[in-house]
Amino acid sequence: MTATLPDLETATAEQVLSWGLQTFGDKLAVCTSFQDEGMAILEMAARLHPGVRVFTIDTGRLPQQTYDLMAEVHRRYNLRVEIILPDSREVETMATRHGPNLFYDGVPQRMLCCEIRKVRPLDRKLRTLQAWVTGLRRSQNDTRATVRKADIDPAHGSIVKLNPLADWTADQVERYLREHDVPRHALYASGYTSIGCAPCTRAPLPGEGPRAGRWWWETDAQKECGIHFSPDGKVRRTVDILLEEILSVR
Repeated sequence: MTATLPDLETATAEQVLSWGLQTFGDKLAVCTSFQDEGMAILEMAARLHPGVRVFTIDTGRLPQQTYDLMAEVHRRYNLRVEIILPDSREVETMATRHGPNLFYDGVPQRMLCCEIRKVRPLDRKLRTLQAWVTGLRRSQNDTRATVRKADIDPAHGSIVKLNPLADWTADQVERYLREHDVPRHALYASGYTSIGCAPCTRAPLPGEGPRAGRWWWETDAQKECGIHFSPDGKVRRTVDILLEEILSVR
């Protein structure tokens, strides 16, 4: 199905979600890592359509608090989150060749780990959908500054990508969570401002930006995993070579 996208840039988040749910039905799913933005989207979608599909990528390196919140989501919203796992053979080959903590060895190695544990599982899932919903906001960082509320996603088979919170501020997200009593990730109470895999995330230090705690040992790299951002050509080529080595082992 190829959708003709309406101009949703002046639409509210609820209107963007409503259009997506009405247009794509069960071929649309909300993708969340259970951070604040994802929880706001999840709560909003569950109110609009109690049977909404929700999925997450379980990299195998998530903090326990993330699993705890998954269980709370199930109890609170009666939603069975679709849990997507990486290919076990790819993970085994990568860990054997490069070690379990290869991400500390350089940006290409970190991107390879993200590719195996997050990007490829996401690609596999999105091939079964016609639209997906994320919690991306333009003010999160420079790489997200041009995010549209509804767009065609050429990186994933030209399906529709909806970002209902694109024009929201962090304060708006915070207010929405409070007003709707939305469950929140426990690591926020420990000073975390962006939450990913356990070994790759820490609370930012005083004066640091909100995503500084992600891959904090990298000083000049973009703080993205590859799902919403393509790295520079040199890094991309190195990652491709490393990935080809992993995929050649069958």
